[in-house]
Amino acid sequence: MILISCPATKSFAGGFDETFQKDMQKYIQEEPILKGALTGISIRSARNGEVLFEYNGDVRMRPASNLKLLTTAVSLSIFGEDYRFKTEVRIKGEKSGTFLDGNLYLKGYGDPTLLKENLSQLAKDVRKSGITNIEGDLIADDSWFDDIRLSKDLVWSDESAYYGAQISALTVSPDDDYDTGTVLVTISSGNRVGEPAKIQVSNKTKNLKIINQVVTVSPDSEKELFIGREHGTNTIIIKGLLPLGVTAEKEWVAIWEPTQYVLELFREELVKQGINISGTSKIGKVPKDSNILTNHFSAPLSEILLPFLKLSNNGHGEMLVKQLGRVKKGEGSWEKGIEVMYEQLPKLGVDVKSLMIRDGSGISHVNLIPANELSSLLFHIQQEKWFPVFLESLPVAGYKEKMIGGTLRDRMGTLNIKAKTGTLTTVSSLCGYLKTEQGVTVIFSILLNNLLDEEKGKQIEDEIVEIVSQHVNGSR
Repeated sequence: MILISCPATKSFAGGFDETFQKDMQKYIQEEPILKGALTGISIRSARNGEVLFEYNGDVRMRPASNLKLLTTAVSLSIFGEDYRFKTEVRIKGEKSGTFLDGNLYLKGYGDPTLLKENLSQLAKDVRKSGITNIEGDLIADDSWFDDIRLSKDLVWSDESAYYGAQISALTVSPDDDYDTGTVLVTISSGNRVGEPAKIQVSNKTKNLKIINQVVTVSPDSEKELFIGREHGTNTIIIKGLLPLGVTAEKEWVAIWEPTQYVLELFREELVKQGINISGTSKIGKVPKDSNILTNHFSAPLSEILLPFLKLSNNGHGEMLVKQLGRVKKGEGSWEKGIEVMYEQLPKLGVDVKSLMIRDGSGISHVNLIPANELSSLLFHIQQEKWFPVFLESLPVAGYKEKMIGGTLRDRMGTLNIKAKTGTLTTVSSLCGYLKTEQGVTVIFSILLNNLLDEEKGKQIEDEIVEIVSQHVNGSR
């Protein structure tokens, strides 16, 4: 027997017609993809917060990247939409003419959007200060966060994937998708069959090595590619078969020890500016009596949230959680950041006694939240002054521009939807806002767990939202 918990069937302004519950119940019971799976649905009025329909609405389920909604809401409530992250260059020692008799420091404060060109500008600033010779060491300081690089539930096989990148307070992205802590690998076929493929790597350093075992094969052959990184190293192994003339393949690969990697990049940029460093490069801490030479500030949080939510950037979620811990608790750790989330979420309409939060991105299979709590969050935050920023950061269904449509750019193009997607092995989720042609807005949360094929969950979500859209009637 399948039980549905919901209010009595009725028609009301901005609500559902009498056939809605019957249609939804029939769909859930008869859909083969949902057989043996867990389904959690919560549909709520955006006007007054009334739960219009729920199915297992209070059952804790894995949210996948829908957890990012919680991280975003708490970050906006604590930091504000104008918050910026900084990166500093500091010196300790005597400056005489073009010589610095001391050390040069690069200190990170958790910027999830730092790029190589920002490091280049910092190096130019050092040169503009008159320093061309450093009679000391180049030291990178990432102590703003703790030194735990991977969240506790990250699957080992995700270690080299872009969505499982190591977390540091000093890390760099390869492009303006801001997949921090990664490099972008581009693989093109050789000029002739039998030749090795051509490999390009963004921001390559001397300690980043490529093992190319990809062979160019005939144009009618099947493509077979494996891209991975040796554990504990920055040796990237690429092997397989690539048909002649096919479009180049691109893959983002997580690097080992992001702070060390940034240090290598920064030293190279200093050398390009004609700055000689007599000492070594190492990781350490900035002394309290050091002096600031120059700095870089990120874009405001309102802009950073676009790649975070629209592209579902996991690294940003983990860095935001650690930033919460550092700013509010004095410790940049997952433990302290999650403490802040538990303290703040009740103010945003969430019953934290029903949750299990283990990270900031949703990649953990241990995260648990009921669909009703997600819809409650989306209702209550409409009253916050930063809500327009939150809403603008959500993927827009059917909008092809990547930084607008995001992960919904190829879905539900006929509907007016702003929502966050989520995907893990066996998990699919969708949570957001649906606005009808009559101007009625409903909030929905759909959590699908224990699926045999999580990609088929997208089809289910789209069909459920379509049913909701067909049955919403009336005016505000």
